[in-house]
Amino acid sequence: MAEEKQEKQSKSRSDVAGNASSIVRIIGKDVNGALSIERAMDQVKGIGSNMAHALAYEVETKLGIDRHTPIGSLTEEQIGSIEKIVKEPAAAGIPTYFLNRSKDVETGSNAYLSGNDLVFAVRQDINRDVTARTWRGFRHQYGQRVRGQHTRSTGRTGVTVGVTKKAVKLAQQAALQKEGKTGTAAAAAPTQGKPAAPSAAKGAASKAAAK
Repeated sequence: MAEEKQEKQSKSRSDVAGNASSIVRIIGKDVNGALSIERAMDQVKGIGSNMAHALAYEVETKLGIDRHTPIGSLTEEQIGSIEKIVKEPAAAGIPTYFLNRSKDVETGSNAYLSGNDLVFAVRQDINRDVTARTWRGFRHQYGQRVRGQHTRSTGRTGVTVGVTKKAVKLAQQAALQKEGKTGTAAAAAPTQGKPAAPSAAKGAASKAAAK
């Protein structure tokens, strides 16, 4: 009996997949119509695998649509109902710890953003930090790491990229050697061109002093 039931379900799913459209637009994203509801929502920006699983469960519970159903076989009304659940997951019963926008700066409420709404909100947050001239805003403005990461070996920008310790040491040694050569040449320069004192005169002067 169990095998017959599985065969019927597989046949029904294959029939539905055959009638599914190739491309479906959901939450501003074009997805493959052969994908299931859960996998199709996973393709949208801002919706991860865990959130897609939770949303598919709520869709199956609230709307009575099997989460394994190809999304291309759904009607426009059903897709609209799914989008409503995605935009307001807390109202559908999704826990607040699944939401990615808790205590919003402007509204103070918990929300879940996905697709173009998420992109716009992130851009607005960065512009707010830059305008307020916070430290995080400065880091964003100059294209540096924001969350306290080290930048000695990774995340380096500008002309210093690719400089190694060995190259720096060799350059320092070459500079020291060059300075040493110029110093000895400068010390030897004043003595050149002066006649040497005769040794005989020095001997006579020393004898006279002894007498």
